[in-house]
Amino acid sequence: MYRALYPYGVPRFAPRWLLMSALAALHVAVSPDAAAALQERDCGDRASLAIAIRDESGLVPMPGATVVLRWTDAVRRPVRKAADSEGRLLLCVPRDARQATLWAEFGDASSEEALVTLDPGMAHEVELRLLFGEMRTGRLVGLVRDARTHRPVAAAEVSVAHRAEVTGSNRRGLFVLSGLPVGEHELSVRHLGYAPLTHPVTVTRGLTTEVEIGLSPDPVELEPLVATATRPRRLEIKGFYERKYWGELSGGGTFFTAEDIARRNPVRITHMIADAPGVRLAGCTLRGYSCKLYSSRGATGFAGGGCLMNVYLDGSLVVRESDQRWYGGTGSINDFVLPVEIGGIEVYRGAGSLPAEFSGSDSRCGAIVIWTR
Repeated sequence: MYRALYPYGVPRFAPRWLLMSALAALHVAVSPDAAAALQERDCGDRASLAIAIRDESGLVPMPGATVVLRWTDAVRRPVRKAADSEGRLLLCVPRDARQATLWAEFGDASSEEALVTLDPGMAHEVELRLLFGEMRTGRLVGLVRDARTHRPVAAAEVSVAHRAEVTGSNRRGLFVLSGLPVGEHELSVRHLGYAPLTHPVTVTRGLTTEVEIGLSPDPVELEPLVATATRPRRLEIKGFYERKYWGELSGGGTFFTAEDIARRNPVRITHMIADAPGVRLAGCTLRGYSCKLYSSRGATGFAGGGCLMNVYLDGSLVVRESDQRWYGGTGSINDFVLPVEIGGIEVYRGAGSLPAEFSGSDSRCGAIVIWTR
C-alpha cells in the first residue's frame, strides 16, 4: 500500500485546511534579488517564460508542483519540470516555438490549461492556479488521421456540442480539449475534403481520454473510425504517456500498457519484457523465479552473456546493474510484482535512450521502469 505525500510530508488525503496551513507556513516572499534574476536571465534572442504556480486564491506559492508544457507548433519533447521552492519555473523557449499549452499538477490537483503565444526576445509571465476542490472536468487528447492513408490530418476543426471552444489539430494531427464537464459529449471533427464526423465520447473526472479518429475522404464512402481509451491518472502524472509517445516516435524504447499486458496475460512479467528488442532472459528457476533481464548491448565480458539492466519500481531504483541484487538480496521482478498489478512498463536497452530521470553514472546497460496501477 502506497501513501502519496505532498512535499514536506503532508499526506495527500489530509484535510485541505491542514495542507494550506502547511504551505502558508512555508511561504517566503520573492526577494528583490530573486525577482531580478528571474527577469534578467539572458535567453538571448529567444523568448523567456516565467511561470508562477499558486493555490486557488493566488496568495500561496506551490513549491514542488509539476508544470507540463507542450509546444503546439514545434516538433519537440514536452517539458515536465518541478517548480522551485518559491513555486516558480523559468524557461528559455526554443527558437522554433511560437505557441505553448501548459498546466500545473500537484498530487490529484491541477490547474486550468493556458495557451501562450511566444514572441522571440520577449519575456512572458504566466500564473497557474491549482484547483484543490473536487474536480468536475476532464480532458480529451486526440489524433486525427486519414482513414485510407493513415497519415496525420492537420488543421482539422475539433469541438464538442454546446461548447464554444474550437481547437485545431497540429501538423502531426494532434489536438487537446481541456476543461470539459464530466459526462457524455458529442465530438465533432471537420476538415475540407473529408466527410464530417460526429461521435459520442465520455469524459471522466480528472482523467485524460485518448481519442484516435480516422476521417473518411469525401466523397469516398468509408466508415469513419474512432477509438477511445482513458489514461490512468497516476501514469499520466508520472510522465509515462509522454515518454511512450516520444520513445516510440524516435525508436528510443519499448513500452507496454496495462491493455498490452491483459491481452498477453503472461504468467511471469519477465517473459513479456524479454520480448522487447535487445533484451534477453536468464537465470530462471523451473518455477519461473529469480529471472534476470540483460541488455544485449555491451555483452562482452559480462556474466550471463549480457549486461544486467537497472530496474525501477514506481520511480525508485530497486535493482542496480552494479550489484545485481534486489534490495541487497537475490531475486527478480517476478518475486515482487504480479502482471495484474502493473499499469505500464518502459524498456530502455542502453544508456543513450534513457530519459534524464532514469539515467546516471551506473546506467550503461539501460533500464526497465515498472509502474503499478
